[in-house]
Amino acid sequence: MSFAHAPVTKGMMLGFGIGSLLASLFDIKYYFHLQLVPHISRDHQYWRLLVSPFVLGNSSDLVVVELVLYQVSIQIERAFGSLKFFSFAAVSTAISTLLSFISLLAFHRLGLNYMPSGPLSLIFSILYQYHRVIPDAYEFRIGMIDFSNKIFVYILAFHLVLTAPPGSVVAALMGVFVGALYRSDMINLKTVRPSPSLQRFASRYILPLIGSTNPPRRDNRALPDDAPSPQTVATTRSTSRPRPGVRTSGPSASISQQSPTVVHPRLSLSNATAAAPSVLNQWVDELTGRGRASGVRVPTSDEITQLSSMFPEASRDVVLRTLQRSSNIEDAVEIMLSEQ
Repeated sequence: MSFAHAPVTKGMMLGFGIGSLLASLFDIKYYFHLQLVPHISRDHQYWRLLVSPFVLGNSSDLVVVELVLYQVSIQIERAFGSLKFFSFAAVSTAISTLLSFISLLAFHRLGLNYMPSGPLSLIFSILYQYHRVIPDAYEFRIGMIDFSNKIFVYILAFHLVLTAPPGSVVAALMGVFVGALYRSDMINLKTVRPSPSLQRFASRYILPLIGSTNPPRRDNRALPDDAPSPQTVATTRSTSRPRPGVRTSGPSASISQQSPTVVHPRLSLSNATAAAPSVLNQWVDELTGRGRASGVRVPTSDEITQLSSMFPEASRDVVLRTLQRSSNIEDAVEIMLSEQ
């Protein structure tokens, strides 16, 4: 997997990583979490609501967030498109931050006074879209319980829920709620898009800093070249008089399952010979028994010699094909005479 067609995810991963690293280097990580008492209620530090979703509190949470974004967010952005995914991430972050503040006010008396910093709600909002949009790659069973390949991402993301309960649990539930709200058409969040001026600013100044990633080139060295498939025509016996000077071959059935080429009755004998498989392939099929396995009769050398002596103008390939589609030498002679 690469960052091709996923510049927003790449920018988010870079932003979370750089922001968390700078906060750790300057020892200011304690400025980014949400705490109702005393930071918001007494000190009125409402600016924490704006910066809290962009910085992780510790390195382990940063690693988990980066892994989940790489495994999940790239697929969602390719499914949505970069513009819609950017709108989804912005709307989810804004609504989740507002709900976090409301949750602190509503459940403060129940013990909810602290909300960890970082994009926890955004991660679970993206995971909800991943659950609804991306199909399962495979399924497996452990005991009596069925699982899919997504269970490994869910287990990895569940680590974020256990970082600072109950605040982390509330943030995860809000992320799932916002993801479901965005997917539903209750308040029509899907139509939200950034302004054209913001799009031009991002494409001119931000996208060059992030850099574009080309999709990986598929290696085709182990694959055969694409050969044009032979034209398949109907096998009907011609009853019309052939044109003067043109030798026509009789009707031909397919010689085996490996050779789908069928010769038209009006094709010349040389064209039929060119379309037929080589003598070497015929001998290999005879030695390996593939002809018998596919239901094609393998003629003996005496039959080939006898029919070749009776029709010296016919090539060996035509003789072999005639014997293969006939039950005995007499039927082969009749077919050759009818084609003559």
